[in-house]
Parts: sequence; C-alpha cells; structure tokens
Amino acid sequence: MSQHAAADGAGPLVRPYAMTHGRTRPSSDNFDLIALVVAADGPVSTEGLEPEHRSILNLARQPVSVAEISARADLPVGVVRILLDDLRVRGAVQVRSPMSGAKAPTKRVLRAAINGLRAL
Repeated sequence: MSQHAAADGAGPLVRPYAMTHGRTRPSSDNFDLIALVVAADGPVSTEGLEPEHRSILNLARQPVSVAEISARADLPVGVVRILLDDLRVRGAVQVRSPMSGAKAPTKRVLRAAINGLRAL
C-alpha cells in the first residue's frame, strides 16, 4: 500500500510545517489559549495569505479565543498561534490578552465571596 493510498480516505493532508513555512513558534508569547482575537475593522489585503489565514480571519469577525479558533478551524493550537502572529504583523487582527494577575481579585476578596455563598 502506498503512502498516498493510506491518505486517500482521509482527504488532503497538509503538514503543519507547510502551513507555517517551517516556523515552530510565533515571534510573540501572548497567544494564551483564552486570549481573544478579533479581525481588524478596515479592509485587509489577503494577498499572499494561505487558506488557513483566511479561515482565521473569517472566524475572528466576532471576538473569539485562540482555543476556539483552533477547534473550529481544526488546526493544532501551535499552528494557529503562528498564523495569528502572521495576521497580527499585517495588522489584520488584534489579540487581547486575558486578564493579568494585577487585575485578578485578591485571595481576601475570593474568601469573602466563598464565605458569603456558604452563609446562604
């Protein structure tokens, strides 16, 4: 059985490194799984973009998490992060990082909330 025969039933296969042009990491580290991605408001040139880039842009018409893009586009998270980096460099998407530790409630506030719920 040839390699192609095994893949015939699975449909077209594209290795992740082909989609990312051999890159294994994005140039930035702020692509947390729960970071929100939204497409830019203005027109963006799609010249030179892969179909996967276009799919991500379509999904990001409304704010969507990195994890959700990965699931909906059926792409590995690592590939999505690299493709998002490409799109962000072009100004095609904005990535909003999740709430930082400085903005998170303190332990005192969380304990007060838990105690209040227990009192109910």
